[in-house]
Amino acid sequence: MPLDSAPDHIKLAVDLIALLEENEIPNETAIAALKIVLQDCEQKVASSVPES
Repeated sequence: MPLDSAPDHIKLAVDLIALLEENEIPNETAIAALKIVLQDCEQKVASSVPES
């Protein structure tokens, strides 16, 4: 599948991988940072869900 027609989350993942590799970010540092980003995004999603 060409990247142009890939879902947005795949395009973003490819861009993030390239950014990390181009900047020679150690894998351990990348993982730690991505965990923080994931937690932040999950909190934002959880807080935007209206309670029933």
